[in-house]
Amino acid sequence: MMDLSFILNELGEDRDNYYNAVSPPIIQSSNFIFNTIAEMRNAMSSEFDNNLYSRGQNPTLNILRKKLAALDGAEDALLFSSGIAAISVPLLTLLTSGDHIIAIENPYSWTAKLFNDFLPKFGITTTFINGCDFHNFEKALQSQTRLIYLESPNSYSYEIQDIKSIADLAREKGIITIIDNSYSTPIFQQPIAMGIDLVAQSATKYIGGHSDVMAGVLTGSKAIIKKIFEHEFMNLGPALSPNSAWLLLRGLRTLPLRLQRSFESTEIIIKWLNHHPAVKEVIWPFNADFPQLELAHQQMQGCGGLFSFILKDSSFAKIEQFCDRLSHISIAVSWGGYESLVLPVIASITNQQYDSHNKQHQLIRMYIGLEDPDYLIKDIQQAFAHIL
Repeated sequence: MMDLSFILNELGEDRDNYYNAVSPPIIQSSNFIFNTIAEMRNAMSSEFDNNLYSRGQNPTLNILRKKLAALDGAEDALLFSSGIAAISVPLLTLLTSGDHIIAIENPYSWTAKLFNDFLPKFGITTTFINGCDFHNFEKALQSQTRLIYLESPNSYSYEIQDIKSIADLAREKGIITIIDNSYSTPIFQQPIAMGIDLVAQSATKYIGGHSDVMAGVLTGSKAIIKKIFEHEFMNLGPALSPNSAWLLLRGLRTLPLRLQRSFESTEIIIKWLNHHPAVKEVIWPFNADFPQLELAHQQMQGCGGLFSFILKDSSFAKIEQFCDRLSHISIAVSWGGYESLVLPVIASITNQQYDSHNKQHQLIRMYIGLEDPDYLIKDIQQAFAHIL
């Protein structure tokens, strides 16, 4: 594999072509000119490999594309205008009416809508399983199973799947595998090295890192990526803008540093939360009592700054009061930026819908950004003081 520093700082950056500028240019052009009809004909014959029209390829995007493919150890990459597009478009390309999907339960909300509401319109069905048990994948297999969808860890309760075993099973059966690797990024987890076919990420999060760009990325073999590009991608038009690609290039420069800072700060804060009288449980893949801790360490080189916890008094009112009292940790969706965030499950349900016996309803998700951990602990402590 290429050296990480080379990928982040040099790969794809032909500075001789743009005045030796340290930062690559934003080629903010929708269209590209050719000197001859023969040149244009050649570009039109393979738009995947040429700059013809920025709905397809663009020089700024191609720099980013090379870097993201290399980070995943993949042959190629495709860039999208959102993370969910990087999941939806490939499935529309690779599946047809009558096909069956095996998916982990409790995926990202819009992924769940894709499986439950959108794909059934095309005669594509999904079986949701508890992905923590490898045997559930074997039991869910059908003659029409064409794809296995993973999300390891997921982004609320952090269930982990045995990636290599599932990839081996799928390959034996001729089934395509795709994983959402947004939680770990290729810095902390390498699914393609474990045999996964396609890796999707919400680049909005850690890749961008500054909460100012929306994007998705898909990596895999050149053959599959090209097939997706030449069909549903070009027809549906979920292209990423050159300006957004440049923001992601900027974010990549500091990705390992930001991830490590968030990881280390999260460790400090979780050790403190584990012993706080207001806290019943902390859920984080690298926490000592996490039920899949051994598998987490086998598959992940580090752990992100996203975790969840449950209050001892986990009434609807107490959860809401705690979150409202935070002064420096903001209430918002997403994660991966410089700022720390909180998002309780109750934000998406009413008091009447709240089930005090449903553990999922009790979860308070927190993301630790780049602030000093002691600064954040003080904020959490003062919020706890209002509910004890």
